[in-house]
Amino acid sequence: MVMDKADSMMGNTDFEKQDWLDALDELLEMEGADRVKDILHDLQVAAHRKGVRLPFSANTPYINTIPLSEQPAYPGDREMERRIKSLIRWNAMAMVVRANREEDGIGGHISSYQSIATLYEVGFNHFFRGRTEDFPGDLVYFQGHSSPGVYARAYLEGRFDEERLSNFRHELHDTPGLSSYPHPWLMPDFWQFPTVSMGLGPITSIYHARFLKYLEDRGLREPQGQHIWAFLGDGETDEPETLGAINLAAREKLDNLTFVVNCNLQRLDGPVRGNGKIIQELEASFRGAGWNVIKVLWGDSWDPLLEKDDEGLLAKRMGEVVDGQYQKYTVEDAEYVRDHFFGTDPRLLKLAEHLSDSELKRMRRGGHDPAKVYAAYKKALETKGRPTVILAKTVKGYGLGSAGEGQNITHSQKKLGENALREFRTRFGIPISDEEIDRVPFFRPDENSPEMQYLKKRREELGGHVPSRRTDYAPLEMPADKIFQEFDAGTERPVSTTMVFVRILSKLLSDKNIGKLVVPIVPDEARTFGMDALFRQVGIYAHTGQLYEPVDADNLLFYKEAKDGQILEEGITEAGAFSSFVAAGTAYANHGINTIPFYTYYSMFGFQRIADHAWLAGDSRCKGFLMGATAGRTTLAGEGLQHQDGHGIVLALTIPNLVAYDPAYAYELAAIVKDGIRRMYVENEQVFFYITLMNDNYEQPPMPEGAEEGILKGIYKLRASEKAQAQILGSGAILPQAVLAATMLKETYGVETNLWSVTSYKNLINDALDAERESIRNGKPAKAFITECLENETGPVIAASDYMKLLPAALSAAVPGGIVSLGTDGFGRSDGRRALRKHFEVDANAIAWAVLSSLAARGEFDSKKLEKARKKLGIDSGKPNPVGE
Repeated sequence: MVMDKADSMMGNTDFEKQDWLDALDELLEMEGADRVKDILHDLQVAAHRKGVRLPFSANTPYINTIPLSEQPAYPGDREMERRIKSLIRWNAMAMVVRANREEDGIGGHISSYQSIATLYEVGFNHFFRGRTEDFPGDLVYFQGHSSPGVYARAYLEGRFDEERLSNFRHELHDTPGLSSYPHPWLMPDFWQFPTVSMGLGPITSIYHARFLKYLEDRGLREPQGQHIWAFLGDGETDEPETLGAINLAAREKLDNLTFVVNCNLQRLDGPVRGNGKIIQELEASFRGAGWNVIKVLWGDSWDPLLEKDDEGLLAKRMGEVVDGQYQKYTVEDAEYVRDHFFGTDPRLLKLAEHLSDSELKRMRRGGHDPAKVYAAYKKALETKGRPTVILAKTVKGYGLGSAGEGQNITHSQKKLGENALREFRTRFGIPISDEEIDRVPFFRPDENSPEMQYLKKRREELGGHVPSRRTDYAPLEMPADKIFQEFDAGTERPVSTTMVFVRILSKLLSDKNIGKLVVPIVPDEARTFGMDALFRQVGIYAHTGQLYEPVDADNLLFYKEAKDGQILEEGITEAGAFSSFVAAGTAYANHGINTIPFYTYYSMFGFQRIADHAWLAGDSRCKGFLMGATAGRTTLAGEGLQHQDGHGIVLALTIPNLVAYDPAYAYELAAIVKDGIRRMYVENEQVFFYITLMNDNYEQPPMPEGAEEGILKGIYKLRASEKAQAQILGSGAILPQAVLAATMLKETYGVETNLWSVTSYKNLINDALDAERESIRNGKPAKAFITECLENETGPVIAASDYMKLLPAALSAAVPGGIVSLGTDGFGRSDGRRALRKHFEVDANAIAWAVLSSLAARGEFDSKKLEKARKKLGIDSGKPNPVGE
């Protein structure tokens, strides 16, 4: 046979390729995988130098990361664990179905847990360690929508009785029920982390894992191998918070963290990526960030096919099919799968010809195979120096059959008919008769049954129940009074409350009792707030220490990083910094360490940007101090609309256990911080504080005698006059303007006033609402504190703040004669403080005018004098309302 030249060249090329492949096999056999990696790397570098550009891909083939040859033996009783898992599946489903029979539309999620059941059960049986006397317990961020499965397992473990399961999503029934999702506020002995607001669980878990390293590096606890597991859905990764901090996890080498992504390929309305492959997309993101990525895509029934796939046809086909089509395979019959998946190539069709239709339909995705999941979890724990993400492919609504398995309506499935219940019961072998089936009874085996004995033994060997939240508490000793008393005398020179706070913080850090527990947190704004002196005092935390000489090394206040540094300097990420705040603020419950976080930030970038995160902090029973710097619409000169905060205190009204203060003076701030430490860390009141800080320098007067009670309650009389004709309420940045107005009114117009400092509108509003409720519900006259303060005073009440008018106006009903409210409604402007305060009508002239105008309306100030005052004060009657400007 004679070959032409082209055939000859092709043959030579094939032989050359085979020579390289044979050499690779020999090298692998003789010197191992690491040597192969080194040589391939060197070859790639050499090729690049010679102009050969290899195509880049952050993806590996669409097959399991761990081959069958490297899969460890499964340590448990597979059949026993399957039976236990089936019981949990049934009870989880029954909870939701029964709740919706009792009350139509009460909601709940059947399908999410059905897809994640194996991922959880392998963890519960072999990996999730409970808290013991010697070990703090692993921390698990459960996927929020799968809570019925966690409850169902707790029921089998004897932690809940049947009545509590019967009252799922009925927390206000006579018998306590179970909350819809993980909520520590509602179930403080059970849940540790609120995770159902999607995206927040992943980012908080990352910063929590880093906080564990922080505690260990600073010597606040010994390294104990504690691990954090975060379970999330593939659809959840569209939330920017989910992937927003994965670079930090890799950069900080957080090998104490494992993400498990339940890739059921489906979100609420349809496929996560119908025309793409979400698992490959996520693999590229995590691998690019430096994570260890483990894909668990195919169950053991696929192994024989992949072993016979010498030409790589099956792996190639697996990578070709888009997610939307995989969902179609889930709901179609075996003939459809055979024709459309294998039928694209005769060789593929032959590969699967020995499989019966029933065998073909039973071929599982990897996330439903315990052995594959176990191998991934074990590999994750063995990986050092970087975090791991496990991308586990599952079916949403697994086991629901035609009632919802893999269908677009699956997420909203709340009810199952009798036929669907029978199908579910039969598929998972639940011992419930046909006569009982329609009642959807819960099922728990006898305590002495093999299933119950196995379940309890596994948890005992792993240390106890998960999840479980610590509620015991050891109070701290109050810091020395001298830390705070320094500020009672005022200051000789004008300073801002931000500088006062930095002084307080520095003194707290030096306190022998609590100094080491203080956690200063800042998002790249420490120098802005004058906190750079703390760099040298306590250092900036860096797990690696400082590996470089800083550019400002010759300066006294150089940028000092240290392994035992105390400051968490998070960079430009309010979401990340707040996640650290939550980790530190819940350490008392999760780690038995009462760390005291002080998170200082531009107030405008607080609740407005991370309001959902702040709500999570409340749910978490978080403690600590949020220090809203440059607070108020007019205190931050020049920065303009996006920086000037006139509504932070208003937004703070929305969080029930957030205590909010707007202090103007140093002694007020000191009293509030001192009381916050007492309430949160001595008396264990599970609240957290928001305190505004200003960068406006002004004189800090001494504390009036007896003012402390009013400071903490929310209002006290700053200056009194026996002949007062009006009451001026000032707060925060505008209180000095109120002082000027009071002086002007007396010296220029002969009008005497009482001057009040309002330190907390939220305290006053809550107190007034409590008094109103008491009067209405119980018919008992109750008087608000603000009413007690003002009921015997004379004249109109003018309230001026650097926030929206509705803040003081909310107190109008509790104030005799009501309130005239001055505030900063509208968008900010770039200008100086004087112009800003005039624009928003909260400067001294505007306050004085409001007093005179109100007195004139009551016939207590001459109308002719009023018009002269208008001109002198520069009050333009035709000026547009700032709200619309």
